[in-house]
Amino acid sequence: MNRNMPLGAGLGLKAEHFEQALPCDAKGLWFEVHPENYMVGGPRRAWLQRVAQRHPLSLHGVALSLAADSEPDHAHLGRLRQLVDEVQPRLVSEHLAWSTWRGQYHPDLLPFPRSDEALARISSNIQRTQDALGRAIAIENPSHYLHLDGHEWDEVAFLAELARRTGCSLLLDVNNVFVSAHNLGFDAHDYLARFPAAAISEIHLAGYSEDAQGALLIDSHDATIAEPVWHLYQQLISRIGPRPTLIERDDKLPAFAELLAERATAQAILDQAGALP
Repeated sequence: MNRNMPLGAGLGLKAEHFEQALPCDAKGLWFEVHPENYMVGGPRRAWLQRVAQRHPLSLHGVALSLAADSEPDHAHLGRLRQLVDEVQPRLVSEHLAWSTWRGQYHPDLLPFPRSDEALARISSNIQRTQDALGRAIAIENPSHYLHLDGHEWDEVAFLAELARRTGCSLLLDVNNVFVSAHNLGFDAHDYLARFPAAAISEIHLAGYSEDAQGALLIDSHDATIAEPVWHLYQQLISRIGPRPTLIERDDKLPAFAELLAERATAQAILDQAGALP
C-alpha cells in the first residue's frame, strides 16, 4: 500500500483491532494513535512500526499541556520526537488545553480563559513544540461544559490567531463543536461557518453521551456519531472541500467491521466533495 496516498477517512487504532487493521485495504484509510501509549517501547511500539510500514499514521497527543503555565516537558518532547522520526506520521496534533499547572498534574484536558496572556503563552509553547519536532503540528478545538469568565477572544478568532502566529494548522473536531454549542448555548452552524478553512488539516468525528438529566452532553467517544453531527460535517465539507477525517472511538469499542462501516459514511461524503487537497 502507498503510505503517501491522499488521506481520506481514518480510524483510531486500538489494540483490540490490531490484527484486523494491519491487512485492511479500504480506500484512503489511515490510523491515528495517542503517542503516549507507544513512547516506552515494547510490543505495542513494535506493532505500530509494522502498521506504519503499511498505513499512513497520525499522532494525536494528550499530554503536552500547551495551555499550562510552563514550557512543555523537554524529556517528553524528546521521546515524542523519537517516535515521530521512527514512524514518520503524516499528521501530528495536540489539544488546546492544559493538564499540568504549577507542578501539579491533573488527568484531564482542562479549559482556560482565552486572554491575550494565554494567547502569547500558548503560541510560545506551540512554537517550542514545533521546533523540537522539526515540523508543524495541528491544534484541536476543545469541548466545553461550563461558562468561564475572563475570555478576551472568541474561540474561532483565538484559534485562527494561533495558526497565524505559529504556522500551526487546526484540527477541527465537529463533535466538540456540537457538544459545546449545546452546553454553552451558541450556534454550531455559525461557529463552523466562521472557522478558517485554509488552516484545517484534519477533522474529527465522534459520538457523545448525556448526563443523567440529559441536560449536559459529554464528549465521551463511546457511541456512534449522532445524526446532527453528520449533518454539520456534511455542511462543512461542502464549504471547505475534503479534509482527512478521523472516526474517534475510545470506549465501548464495537467490532472493527462496525467502525469500518461508520468510516465508509465519512469516506462517501469526502468522495462526493471531490479530490483531497
